Amino acid sequence: MPKRIEISHKTIIFTVIFLLFLRFLFQIAEIISWLFISFILMSAFKPMVDGLEKYRIPRVLGIILIYIGLILVIIFAGSTILPPLVNQTLNLAERLPSYLNILLPQADIDPRSFSQQITTLGENIFKVSLGIFNNIVALFTIFVITFYLTLERKNLDAYLQQVLGDGPGETVITVIKKVEERLGAWVRGQLALLLSIGIFTYIGLVLLGIPFALPLAILAGILEIIPNIGPILASLPAIIVSFTVSSLHPVFMIILYFAIQQLENQIVVPIVMSRVVGVPPLVTILAILVGLKIGGIGGAVLAVPIVVTVETVFTQYFRLKGSAAGIT
Repeated sequence: MPKRIEISHKTIIFTVIFLLFLRFLFQIAEIISWLFISFILMSAFKPMVDGLEKYRIPRVLGIILIYIGLILVIIFAGSTILPPLVNQTLNLAERLPSYLNILLPQADIDPRSFSQQITTLGENIFKVSLGIFNNIVALFTIFVITFYLTLERKNLDAYLQQVLGDGPGETVITVIKKVEERLGAWVRGQLALLLSIGIFTYIGLVLLGIPFALPLAILAGILEIIPNIGPILASLPAIIVSFTVSSLHPVFMIILYFAIQQLENQIVVPIVMSRVVGVPPLVTILAILVGLKIGGIGGAVLAVPIVVTVETVFTQYFRLKGSAAGIT
């Protein structure tokens, strides 16, 4: 006789509530992403705001000064860097087939096959720009949330201790501080690496007379987030373009990117990332690929910060749990 499986009413109720909760999380996924981005920005801004506060600059004024500096940088980038970047990127995409034919004449690449891709690229750039303006409310909301998170951060510790009690409150505060420290340091370090590698690459390409230096340098900076493989991928377009200058320039390109990589490993990384416990390269690459598959470009950008946060939370939790067990 087959064994009958009975499901209690509590199990059914719990399953329904759990499924409704998952549906609720799915509905507010965008708001959760806004909160996480705001937390990332707060973690990056907090040390600067705390430093300004030590010089008797009110916390509100310190945050406003940081916001003003950020707005000025965005305005400068939008007015001076974005127009030539778009033009050079479109020109590079248009001339890329002829460059590839010079490098690989047996491939016989038809430039006309790229015309539709170039048009699509221009349309995508326009759509991205339009999307930024359409999502101005979301950007404004993120900056408002970041403002209040940074402003009220100093009161969070006392609030958690009051709500959770001394023991659990101290545990949660320790985990949050470690997440903030590691996440903020990672963000600032990655920005420093991106800017330094991009600037060094741009200066080297300009001195060597390589066309399309700006998009190639920005590509090198962006791909810096991918360990080991990123610099190699960034060097390939520059090497292809350098064939149009002279037969020796590809060698110069290899030397340039190798020198920049050595400069990064020996000087830049030890200085700007000295306080950061890095994520293993394989984990970083897999996280970016998964984030790109699930959430597109936004998912790829947030993938590594999410991994850093989750890893830090679990590491600190088990470390504190082990310490408590050892004490008892």
